[in-house]
Formats: sequence, structure tokens, C-alpha cells
Amino acid sequence: MTFAPAFAAMLRTSDGVRIDASHTPNGSLDLGIVLAHGFTGSWRTRCTRRIVHVLAGFGGVLSFDFRGHGRSTGKSTVGDLEVLDLDAAVKHARSIGYRRVVTIGFSMGAAVAVRHAALHRGVDAVVAVSGPAWWYYRGTKPMRQVHWAIERPEGRLAARWIKRTRIATGEWDPVPLPPYEAAALIAPTPFLIVHGDADPFFPLDHPHELYGNARDPKEMWIIPGYGHAEAAATPDLVRKIGRWISRTKPE
Repeated sequence: MTFAPAFAAMLRTSDGVRIDASHTPNGSLDLGIVLAHGFTGSWRTRCTRRIVHVLAGFGGVLSFDFRGHGRSTGKSTVGDLEVLDLDAAVKHARSIGYRRVVTIGFSMGAAVAVRHAALHRGVDAVVAVSGPAWWYYRGTKPMRQVHWAIERPEGRLAARWIKRTRIATGEWDPVPLPPYEAAALIAPTPFLIVHGDADPFFPLDHPHELYGNARDPKEMWIIPGYGHAEAAATPDLVRKIGRWISRTKPE
């Protein structure tokens, strides 16, 4: 697959972290889509670039690496301070001149997008794909492995060398607002929840918890056979999300 041309950018968050980013324009400033990857992900991975390529058919796309990931500086706080990274990307999209800005987050990025929409505002719609409803979930084997990587020195070392992800030590203080509580604060911003019934990380009680706490306008899609986050997202699903974003355009 030949991907759409992209232009590198280096953003800076309000707390001084440098964020490695990429802008893929589509010739119109009507819609800017900000893509937030999952834990240990990157805008440079092939699966993320494939998603950007499809979304570029609907609007310009700004993708970036969260702090502690890839070429961004700092260390990952696994969903807490990452709202500042997303906020820097949203503000950059506005500075480019996009009239509407929509955020799409996958997994950890979904939790960040939900919290950002609730706490920082400034977006015209938000899409949460494969996201958790609450913190500290250990009910599946993949999530127990994630906690091992976060909490154990050998796990953080493995994440650094294998996934190029630097993880902060210590516990959250204070614990950030959980996604299911943040979901209640998003309205009147349109909110779409996308989740697979074959997700190995977060079972279906997570999207139902998010949807149950959110207020209209909201929508939830449970996708048969869909696994988890970017790696499992098919072009057809991404196009369906793109069409939903297009329908949120104000009259």
C-alpha cells in the first residue's frame, strides 16, 4: 500500500514535553482528525499509518506519539498526563486552520480522548475505540501482562528496549478521573464508542459502562469479531468511522 504524503512536526505540551507528530493533509481545511494511538504504539507503525491513509479520505489527519513513546520525550504515565499531549495536537490542528477538529483514540488513546473531551473541551466530536471504562483493570491475561510491564522494573526495561516505550515509575497521585466518569462530562460534544466482541483486553462491560454514563448525543457500535485497537481495525471499519465523523458536521 502507498500511503498518503505526510509532513513531520514537533509539538510542545504545556508542561514542556516535545511530541513527535505527523500531518497528513487532504486538500481541505474543513475537518482535522487527531489520532491518538494505544499504549506502546506509534504514529510510525504500519497499522497506524494504514488508518491515517483511510481517514485522509475524510479530512486532514494529525497523528503523534504520546510522551515516552518513539521519538517523543518524557515518560509514559499510561493515560494521565497524556491529555496534555493530545491537547497540544488539537491546538496544533486548530493552528493549521482546521474548522472542525475530531479526536479518535485507540485503547489507552481512547481513555485519553474521553478525558480530554471532558476536561479540556475544544473538539467537535470524539471517538473511543477499544477503550477501558476504568483504571487498574486486570481481568484478562493481556491486561495482567500490561500491568507487569508498567509496575515491574524488568517489565519497564522490556517495554523500553522492545517497544521503545519509556514508562514513569511510581503510582498516580492523584488518581486521574476515570474514563467512565469523564464520559458523563462530554455532552454536548458528539461521542462514539467502538468496541469489538472479541477484544482480548477489555470485555464488553467496558463500552457498556462508558455508554451508560455518557449523555446524548452518543452512539455505541459493538463490532462482531473485532479484536483490539489499531492492529485489528479493518479499512471498512475505519471508513465507517470516517462516515460517522462526516455526519457530525453542523448544518
